Amino acid sequence: MLAVTALAGPLLGAAAPATSTGWAASGSVDVTIDNQHIVTGELAKCTVDGPYKGWTQGGATGDIAVFGAGETGCGRTGEVSNAQATGRRFRATVLQRYGGPELSVRTFAAKCATTATGSVGEVSIGAVEGVTVPEEIPPNHRIVIPGGAAGTALATVVLNETVTPQPPDGSLVTHAVHIKLFPQGGPASGDIYLGTAACDPFATK
Repeated sequence: MLAVTALAGPLLGAAAPATSTGWAASGSVDVTIDNQHIVTGELAKCTVDGPYKGWTQGGATGDIAVFGAGETGCGRTGEVSNAQATGRRFRATVLQRYGGPELSVRTFAAKCATTATGSVGEVSIGAVEGVTVPEEIPPNHRIVIPGGAAGTALATVVLNETVTPQPPDGSLVTHAVHIKLFPQGGPASGDIYLGTAACDPFATK
C-alpha cells in the first residue's frame, strides 16, 4: 500500500477564513459510449455539513466497471474540515470491448483536511493490475494505454491525482485513480474516478 501527501498553497491576501468545506466519494462513472450517456453519480458521497457518512455495497455498471464496497466519512472540528473515502475490488472492463486490458485496483483511499491557510491531501493505492505501476507512485503519475485508431490512446490512467485551481485558492481535490477514456477522441469519452476527497478552507466554491 502506497501513501502519498499533497499540499495546496494558501490564498494570498485572504481575509479571515470563512467556514471550511469538504466532501468525499468512493467513486463515480460519467462516460458516453456509442452515444449513450452512463452516469452513476458520486457513490457513497458525504459532506462536512451532512450526510457525514456514506456507504455503497458496490455493483456493476453494465460492461463498463464493477465497484466493490466503499465508504466515506466527513466532519468538521472547529475550523478544520476533514473528508475521506475508501473502496476495494474495483474492475474497469470497458476497454476490453476495444481490445484493451481489464484494469483492477484491490484497495484505494483518499483523504484531505483543511488548514489555516490551505489544504492537505493523502492517497493510498493497493495492488493495481492491467497496467505497469512503479513501486513508488509519484504525484499525478500518468499511464497511457495504447490501442486507439492512428496511434491514439484507448485511455489514460492517472494515479495519485491532485487537482488545484490556478491561481491557487487553498482548495484541492484528490483522486486515488482517474481513468479517462479516449482522451484524443474515439468511440467513447468520459471519466471514471476512484476515491475522491475535496477540501476548501475558505468556502470559495
